[in-house]
Order: sequence, then C-alpha cells, then structure tokens
Amino acid sequence: MLDGVMLLWFLLTALSLLFVAVDIRTTPESTVLKWGFILLTAYTGPFGAFLYVLGCREPLPGLHERYVATRWRQVLGSTMHCVAGDGVGILAGAVVAGVFHFPPTLDIALEYILGFGFGWAIFQALFMRDMAGGSYARALSSTFFPELLSMNCLMAGMVPIMTWAMKNTAMAHEPTGPAFWFVMSMALLVGFITAYPMNWWLVSRHMKHGMMTIRFSNKPTNEDTMHASASEHSHDAHTAPARRAEKQTQEPGSKRTLAGMTILSFIVFGVGLGIAVLLTRF
Repeated sequence: MLDGVMLLWFLLTALSLLFVAVDIRTTPESTVLKWGFILLTAYTGPFGAFLYVLGCREPLPGLHERYVATRWRQVLGSTMHCVAGDGVGILAGAVVAGVFHFPPTLDIALEYILGFGFGWAIFQALFMRDMAGGSYARALSSTFFPELLSMNCLMAGMVPIMTWAMKNTAMAHEPTGPAFWFVMSMALLVGFITAYPMNWWLVSRHMKHGMMTIRFSNKPTNEDTMHASASEHSHDAHTAPARRAEKQTQEPGSKRTLAGMTILSFIVFGVGLGIAVLLTRF
C-alpha cells in the first residue's frame, strides 16, 4: 500500500512542480522567491502548489501588491523562503548521511549544519543582500538570528517525523530509493508548519521579509517611469524593515526579547528531539 501512496505522491509532485515552474514566470514576484516556491513544491508536492496559488499567484492583473499584503501571506513567504533554502542543505546532509550510514545523532547534526549554513549564507544573506544595502557582511549580520530561530523550529518539526519514519519504513535510509525522498518530503512539510509561528513573530518585528511585488515593463513610456518609481518605492519598503530590525536589535529591550526568543527556539528544538527519542522506542 505504501508503494502506491508514494507513486501517487511523486506523480502529483511532478505535475505540481511543472505547473508552478511554468505559471510563476508571469507572477510579479522576486526571482529568489520564485525559485523558493519551485523548491518548496519540489519538497512538498501539491501542498506547495496549493500554497503558491493561495498565497502568491496574482488573482487578477494589477492586484498582486494588495493580494500579498496581508500578514498571513507575508508570513507564508517568509516561511517558504526559510524552508526552501534550508531544505537544500538539509537534503544534502541527509543524502551524505545515508550514503555513509551515519548514526542518527550525526545525521541530524550534519543536516542542521548544512541546512543552516546554506539557508543563512546563501539563500538569506547572499541572495537578499540588496535588502541590506548591497553589503554581504551586513546581510550576514542582520539575517543570522532570524535564520537561527526559524531553523530551530523547522528542525523541531522535521526530526521526529524523519527519525520515526526512517526507522519504520523499509529502505528509507537509502537515498537511491523512493522511500527516502518520500520521508524527507513529509518531514519538510511538517517542518514548514512548525516554523510558521516563529516566522509570524519575525515578520511582525520586521526581522524577516515576506512576499514582494516586482514588475517589469519593456516599453519606454511614461508608464515605465511610474513602474520604475514604484520599484524604487518597493525597494525602499523592503530595505526599511532590515534597517529597522538592525536598529531594534541594538536596543537593550529588543536584545532581551531576541535572547528570550532564541532560547525559546532552542527549547522547541529540544522538544522535537525529545519526541524523536520517544518515537524511536515504538
């Protein structure tokens, strides 16, 4: 029965990925977030496509700005960006651990290090450095704690599902088999859910960005001037949160709040690890 479920899942994932990859080209979203939705759909199949349609796809021409302005869609974009970037490193770590038959503890540690490293240094700081004024060093500094908090909550959801499913599913440790990729997809899907509340807090504090709207025009008309002006305002609107977040984290009260949320994120991660230990006994 599981083989049939996996076959259906991979078929739906292929169709969903094809739809998102083709359709998102006309969506006035940033290139990084477009690739983020493609990666998320590759991880989570029809759920990723559903989130793209519900949270980012422009319902009618000219409405994208208003459509994505709602808080939950902004948080969706933030969480998607986290899972898409971290997921690349996490999957790379899982593949290496599977090939070399690492024990579970080393497997989780490698996935965490690679996931955090790729998500922070590449998907957050490098690809979004324009939001920090073009400075990669400043981008690394401003995105470290948001990435850390989000990563901890992502792994808190992933680890229990991953460890339990791999123990109870035949060939789930082998990256060459479909069971491995099915288990990792389910784990990333649950991780997305557990990371969402933390991203809500981060977006509400202007420490992470959400959806964007970027429009391009090929005709050099007065309308282009309006589009260019709108793009400048859009850029200012999205660089402002990074500047506000940097200023806030320098204030004593904000530092205490950030320290508290960092501790909370590690507690959540610890709870996830504890649940994983309990589940491996069954």
